[in-house]
Amino acid sequence: MNELEILAQQLGAVLFARGEWLTAAESCTGGWVSQSVTAIAGSSGWFERGFVTYSNTAKVEMLGVPETTLERHGAVSEQTARAMAQGALAHSRADWSVAITGIAGPGGGSAEKPVGTVCFGWASKEGACEAQTCRFSGDRAGVREQSVRHALTGLLQRIEASSITA
Repeated sequence: MNELEILAQQLGAVLFARGEWLTAAESCTGGWVSQSVTAIAGSSGWFERGFVTYSNTAKVEMLGVPETTLERHGAVSEQTARAMAQGALAHSRADWSVAITGIAGPGGGSAEKPVGTVCFGWASKEGACEAQTCRFSGDRAGVREQSVRHALTGLLQRIEASSITA
């Protein structure tokens, strides 16, 4: 079992124990989070669905990301990541969502948002919603893998923290 599957297994155990469900909204990772969690036997008991919203049109149509958010901040922004995470919850029956949007490369970067810039959103149906931007190094595959790891780790931390404060 690889590191991502171990993380997914840990996440699944926590979600299953709580009777809660996960949904994922992915852009630059193209479904890698969903693949990682569904590699775990029994994930049908805690993974509700995944959205691969690579284009801006898909983000708008499938997740309800406001076009104004995309126009003002771009697809790779914390605002869009938050909207993706909230939209995934609104369009599913899940309790938790994770969203990823970024520039995996090798092209597509700019001075403001270089290759390796990835924005994450984590949301719960209780209303919490956080976003974070990271800059990863490496080639396309490396940026994508680091993104999946960060998304799963961040989600696990937030779910466990909600247990402490609940």
